[in-house]
Amino acid sequence: MDRDAFWALIEECRRRFRGGDERLAWLCGELARRPLEEIVRFQVCLDRVAQDASTEDLWAAAARIFGGRCSDDGFCYFGLWMVGLGREAFERALADPDALADAPEVQRLAGRPRDEWNDDWPEWELLDYVAMEAYERAAGGAEDGAESCEDAFDDAVEARRLNDEGGRDPADGRGEVGGGAGAALGLPRLSRLFPLPARA
Repeated sequence: MDRDAFWALIEECRRRFRGGDERLAWLCGELARRPLEEIVRFQVCLDRVAQDASTEDLWAAAARIFGGRCSDDGFCYFGLWMVGLGREAFERALADPDALADAPEVQRLAGRPRDEWNDDWPEWELLDYVAMEAYERAAGGAEDGAESCEDAFDDAVEARRLNDEGGRDPADGRGEVGGGAGAALGLPRLSRLFPLPARA
């Protein structure tokens, strides 16, 4: 599975379903019907794409949407949520984080109290586990228990990364950006959609 095939799966999932749980169930089923190596490659592609989104400017955009700050974990899950926006929106946001203001999913959040975002909350942590679940299902479980199946998946993902990257793990850079201090700078449209609360 290359990036084009990865994005084709994400786009098909997006076309079929709106809700995150439905998308995950469909993705898991689709991946579980494929060879184990292809499931591993899906995870490697996801890790690379998520790493692409790990930039200071996108952290600033996330912080603006979240009201002025974004935690390390929140930013990681925000990047996974951006994958769910589809390839075009994702790549536009990489080039110009303020372009997130054009995404319908972002526009739905604007003007609403954050405690009412519920299923629209811009994080998708569980996307990071769908390939592992599909791998376990495709492998028929593990004779020695789920833990050894997870270990086999992790080992296969690591081996594929090292093979593809000549020893460099593209996930190594996760968490190296610092977060969101300049959230208003260079983000005029997001700043209008998500004004920061006035200080007392």
